[in-house]
Amino acid sequence: MQSWRRKSLWLALLASWLLSLLGVFPLLRLAVPARPQARRPQGWPRWLDAELLQSFSQPEKVPEDAPQSSKAPRSGSCSWGTCFDTSKCRGAGFKVFAYPAAGPISETQRRILASIEGSRYHTLRPAEACLHLLLSPDTPAGECSPVAPQWNGGKNHLVLRLHPASCSRNFQLGQAMVAEASPPVDTFRPGFDVALPLLPEAHPFRGGAPGQLQQHSPHPGVALLALAEERGGWRTADTNSSACLWDGHCEQDRGPEQSHPGATLPNATFCLIPGRRPDALRFLQTLQAGCIPVLLSPRWELPFSEVIDWTKAAIVADERLPFQVLAALQEMPPTRVLVLRQQAQFLWDTYFSSVEKVIHTTLEIIQDRILGASAHPSLLWNSPPGALLALSTFSTSPSDFPFYYLQQGSRPAGRFNALIWVKAPGQPPLKLIQAVAGSQHCAKVLVLWSSEKPPPLRWPEIAVPLIVIEGHRKVSDRFFPYSAISTDAILSLDAHSSLSTSEVDFAFVVWQNFPERMVGFLTWSHFWDEARNGWGYTAKRANEFSMVLTSAAFYHRYYHTLFTHSLPKALKTLADETPTCVDVLMNFLVAAVTKLPPIKVPYGKQHQEARSLPVRMEED
Repeated sequence: MQSWRRKSLWLALLASWLLSLLGVFPLLRLAVPARPQARRPQGWPRWLDAELLQSFSQPEKVPEDAPQSSKAPRSGSCSWGTCFDTSKCRGAGFKVFAYPAAGPISETQRRILASIEGSRYHTLRPAEACLHLLLSPDTPAGECSPVAPQWNGGKNHLVLRLHPASCSRNFQLGQAMVAEASPPVDTFRPGFDVALPLLPEAHPFRGGAPGQLQQHSPHPGVALLALAEERGGWRTADTNSSACLWDGHCEQDRGPEQSHPGATLPNATFCLIPGRRPDALRFLQTLQAGCIPVLLSPRWELPFSEVIDWTKAAIVADERLPFQVLAALQEMPPTRVLVLRQQAQFLWDTYFSSVEKVIHTTLEIIQDRILGASAHPSLLWNSPPGALLALSTFSTSPSDFPFYYLQQGSRPAGRFNALIWVKAPGQPPLKLIQAVAGSQHCAKVLVLWSSEKPPPLRWPEIAVPLIVIEGHRKVSDRFFPYSAISTDAILSLDAHSSLSTSEVDFAFVVWQNFPERMVGFLTWSHFWDEARNGWGYTAKRANEFSMVLTSAAFYHRYYHTLFTHSLPKALKTLADETPTCVDVLMNFLVAAVTKLPPIKVPYGKQHQEARSLPVRMEED
């Protein structure tokens, strides 16, 4: 009897176990993704925002990719290590030789050549060039072939293609790199080719249009979604819209929609961009508008993806999961929306708003490959002011730049160098030297002697080192990054400046709290002159000002490097020919980098009255 009961108990337990397996397995299939099986490679790109788009469907029911024609990658065996000779870049550094156009070129191509020729990378001698750039002409497919005297199988060459179909893909590139607008993901060679944005023909050459984002948080009156239309323009919809925005087979209520065929920039929080390559042109429009781009399974490589972290500015979603994407966008926290929109505006202003910025970013990426361990870290590429304004020739450590002190939790050292510019003949500024050297924060006094007369043989005895530097009698000399400058802070002075030691001490303490800005004593204001139909400036004392004079100002030594190596030659020539312009130029340079105004500190009234008269006479 006991044996029969024991067998019955075991049979009951076995039956319940089988029933539980039959009932639980389907639930497990819903909750746990199926194990990856061997299959052909999928064409969908990796998701950049996967945490927002977790799968709600059964993986085995997701439709398979449509059959795609196989495309062999161009020169697939080429990589940076095998097809680029970095030894050619050791002598003169990273220099670029651009081949002149062989025939008619478009306006955009002309701007590209002009931006290269005006950059610090350009050289007129092919022999000293590290990189040879060949601009691919806009010709019908099959008619384009690189013909260059120094072609050498394409080694150390960059073929620049502005449009996806500007040249046939079948001609022999050899070992040349390709910088192409919206290249297909299946032929793009990461780490070797460069993905460019698709630029419109009327894209600005220099400067660029500013971003259109007026407020960073979602506004109740702004549509949630905007969808790029085939005929041009954008279609917007509110939060009640369903996934029918891009799925024509959906039968749910579309909700209120508005069509704006003539609008070039969308007015919405999220902009849905189909994955077709022709729609890549809409990508820049969304960045400029401050609309978060939602890329629906793009078949093209995102621009500058080698250095730009697009997870901070865009969302790449799977177009096969429309309801999931829409739900994720509707539930996205406002803080996340704020971060994405701000980053989109930063990337537009820094790398995409002009032809010049696009080309310089391309060359900077290649230079970073050459530098290797000395290249820009990701933080410098993806944080304001960006890699184009954080020159690697100065440093690649964020803690060395004035605009990253707060982010790095550091602050500049407690010492400064005084740089006194002497141009006009006369007595050396002995009283000024003694007043500045008496500061407890002064580490060194540098005298930049640009006068026609030789400097005196004897200088006053002071407690800190005094070094005399021979100048070239140019105003721009005062902003050269001299190796004798040993501190982060520079006190820029003219020979006729008059400061007390207490004024210097106070101004330096103020600068330590705002090391990315200029802190000065004398101010100017610029204004629009209706009579002359142009800009002017004045030194009249007022409650408002826009500039501080470099004749008595503290600023970070990095701005000397930026002034010398980043400004166009034409601007520096203008400053040398018109000395009063140098203050305007330096102030605008710092403001362009930091997006912040200068700071004025108190100054003796008698000094202000002595300085205001000659400045007013030089108004322009």
